[in-house]
Amino acid sequence: MSEHQLPQQPEKAAPVLPSKPKRKLWPKLTIAAGVVVVVAAAAIAIPSWISGNKPASTSTATVKLGVDDAGSAYWKLVAQRAEEQGVKLELVSFTDYSTPNPALVSGDIDVNKFQHLRYLAQFNASQKQDLVPVGSGEIYPIGFYSKKWSSVAEVPQGAEVALSNNPANQVRPLLALKEAGLVVFKGDPGWKATLADVDYAKSRIGKITPIDPTQTAASLDSVDIAFVDSQFAANAKLTAQQEIYKESAERDDLQQYINIFVAKAKDADNPAIATLVKIYQSDEIKQAIHSEKGQDAVFRSDVPVSELKAVLAEQQKQFS
Repeated sequence: MSEHQLPQQPEKAAPVLPSKPKRKLWPKLTIAAGVVVVVAAAAIAIPSWISGNKPASTSTATVKLGVDDAGSAYWKLVAQRAEEQGVKLELVSFTDYSTPNPALVSGDIDVNKFQHLRYLAQFNASQKQDLVPVGSGEIYPIGFYSKKWSSVAEVPQGAEVALSNNPANQVRPLLALKEAGLVVFKGDPGWKATLADVDYAKSRIGKITPIDPTQTAASLDSVDIAFVDSQFAANAKLTAQQEIYKESAERDDLQQYINIFVAKAKDADNPAIATLVKIYQSDEIKQAIHSEKGQDAVFRSDVPVSELKAVLAEQQKQFS
């Protein structure tokens, strides 16, 4: 997703997903040479800590991990460290967000890492599933950019802001505008806020323009501020100085946007998956991710799985 984007929720018809996330023959899963990436080579055997046998240096457990960025260099490092600890990592690459969760449900993969808690809650509620978080990763704080103003204080009365035209991706920017003191809502809609809840008479923002998210960076030539996804911001060569506001990754209400490792409930305590999560949360991998993706990622590996599950349960109530 850029992993902080939330795809639009589909209607509750057939097994169509909320918007992000295979099953044996689900449409968009591609498993072929160069797509299923076997990144560690070792003899496949039942690991001693699963079988109860005497530990053997050659024993390995295979974990199939579904991701949307299998080509990223840091996954090779994760795989190398995993092999050193007796886990053979197979990366299964997905080209969209609609297939990794169905692939997990059908057993084509063992775990996935592409979504945040809010998205998982949306999937579980709409598809009547019970996939669970088994480890926390990073959160990507969002913010808004400007080519006209150098600080929030400079944004004038009646300013225009551009944001995604996907309603599912509008509530978070709206709350960020509120936190920045640029928008006042009618009442207190909280995480149910929509464009219709903005009280323009009391807000500094005078106009909100929803556009295709791929165009928000280009819109900065004409609007006062715009919410630009980090990937599009990098492509547009926007600078840190042009990002005049960024939400705090430590806000409790943003835990729902922590990106997570997800497995079936029956595999929640799988030691091979736990090993993989621990490796991902190590300082070495964090540094590798920051080097490759920049400093946007704020790791929240301090959040225990029990807390992730509590946030998930609360979110699922909202989508049920």
